[in-house]
Amino acid sequence: MADVLILGGGFSGVVAAERLAERLAPEHQITLVSRHDRFVFYPALVRVAFGDAVPDEVSFDLRAAMLNRRVRFIRAEVVRVDLHHRRVRLAHGEMDGEIGYDYLLIATGRRLATERVAGFFEHAHHLLSVEAALRFGEAVRRFQEGRAVIGYCPGARLSVPVFETAFALARRLDENGRRHRARITVVVPEKARDALAGVGGEEFTARLQQAMEVHGIELLPEFSVQRITEGQVWADQNSRLAYDLLMLVPPFVGSSVGLHHGVEATDFDGFIRTDRAMRIRDAERAYAAGDCTSFPGPKLGHIAVRQAEVAAANIHAEIEGREPSARYAHEVRLVIDVGGPDSIYLQQDLWEEKAPVVKQGRFWSWAKRIHEALWRMEHR
Repeated sequence: MADVLILGGGFSGVVAAERLAERLAPEHQITLVSRHDRFVFYPALVRVAFGDAVPDEVSFDLRAAMLNRRVRFIRAEVVRVDLHHRRVRLAHGEMDGEIGYDYLLIATGRRLATERVAGFFEHAHHLLSVEAALRFGEAVRRFQEGRAVIGYCPGARLSVPVFETAFALARRLDENGRRHRARITVVVPEKARDALAGVGGEEFTARLQQAMEVHGIELLPEFSVQRITEGQVWADQNSRLAYDLLMLVPPFVGSSVGLHHGVEATDFDGFIRTDRAMRIRDAERAYAAGDCTSFPGPKLGHIAVRQAEVAAANIHAEIEGREPSARYAHEVRLVIDVGGPDSIYLQQDLWEEKAPVVKQGRFWSWAKRIHEALWRMEHR
């Protein structure tokens, strides 16, 4: 019998647990550890903020979903991972102590490094938790006029909700007859052609900028947010913007899991280094997937799911005594939901020199909603 331990209850952890439960015989034990009892479909939090969905519609009971698939569930925080002795220290939940494993998947996600931007915690909204989305929604409802600044900070690895928020705000102001009294500015640290955190290419950027112009949204490139004060967001001592509403994606770093191993298992920002089989480098029977991994580019649910599927296939192979053969291909697939015919789809291989696939139309807004609904139905 093999004990498989999965750390993290996000996209990667849930998908890996499901795939392993489907493939492994009943005598094997699968355990999923999460600090939260509920799974949240994070791409839908923009809709939560604007009142188009409620939290229960974009989340489900993680414990029940795992138990239905014969996966043991433990609510706790991961304090320390010892890859050499195959032990994990848990605390602040249903278990306070060590748990062993035969095979490990770390899927603990990323941490929001708000401390890297002075004043972020005190003055900025973000959309990366249900509670934060609800707070931002209250701020949107109070916003009557002035300037809304929406963007992402250097080191942020997620730009889709920035643009979707800008478009959603423009629609909301139009509906309320207040669009002429408000100015919406999107700030990004890169040049305009890299306004999706370095992915997408010229065609995608051109279509995105055209959609922004149609909706009266201005793009301010090369604005690298360094600090925030009340009513002001600063790129440097001389570059600043006044705001009446502020939503920013903060920098990302690797999760605070303490990896104890004889090699350097993480990069400078704490993301875990793996090979294309999703194995942690120079570690036996240990894998990582999702936002906690050290791959370049954005952190997206689609990427997390594909990495989890590779990791699960290779853990299954190892348990059966076969050589792990599944390999991860680093590809981006995303939709920016503009709320109508301007919605944009992107598919891009980040490792191959191929032209990105870019499509646009009302279908992609519809497809994103259907995908969300089907995903929750399948996994809850």
